[in-house]
Amino acid sequence: MSAITEMPREKLSKKGAAALSDIELLQAVIGSGGKGNDFKQIARNLNTLIQKLGADNLTLEDVRSIRGVGEAKAAVIFAALEFWRRKLTKQSAPLIDSPEKAVTEFAHIKNKKQEHFVLLTLDGARRLINNRVVSIGTLMYSLVHPREVFSYAIEDRAASIIVGHNHPSGFVDISDDDRVVTRRLREAGEIIGIRLDDHIIVAGDDFASAY
Repeated sequence: MSAITEMPREKLSKKGAAALSDIELLQAVIGSGGKGNDFKQIARNLNTLIQKLGADNLTLEDVRSIRGVGEAKAAVIFAALEFWRRKLTKQSAPLIDSPEKAVTEFAHIKNKKQEHFVLLTLDGARRLINNRVVSIGTLMYSLVHPREVFSYAIEDRAASIIVGHNHPSGFVDISDDDRVVTRRLREAGEIIGIRLDDHIIVAGDDFASAY
């Protein structure tokens, strides 16, 4: 079989990944075409979409929108892309898989003289997407509304969140307001489908969970 007619998967097997162009690599992932488009055109359209939106911003809906890509193939393509994003492009993002690691992300508020309420958004592998101050002032459930918290989480396409705030008093005793905020955010997260992993209070070098 000549190089002109050699299929991407066969070429990959014989010559290795370095011998394939970007389009051919996408063709190898796609495998076959669907109604309205062959696999070569699907690969070209997918590559154009990635270049336009950026690999980090591509969604499952974007992949589904490509003509000739059915539900099953869209899932395969997007799963491969997401695996690559998690393992290769996001290794620099810290893994937040323990309260102690979360606390390091709240270091900038632990000695503040006003209460700062901070949101950590996490991806499905529990790597940090973003670290935001949501509000500043006395913590009351009316000031930390789930609407503001989850609007950021949705914007970041987070799989879960961790929230935290500081106690300027220097004590990490859990207050009734702390528990109310935790309950409201947990319940909202269950409805929206973005899990609340923890609510951490920091004061100096001490911390406690209000979850």
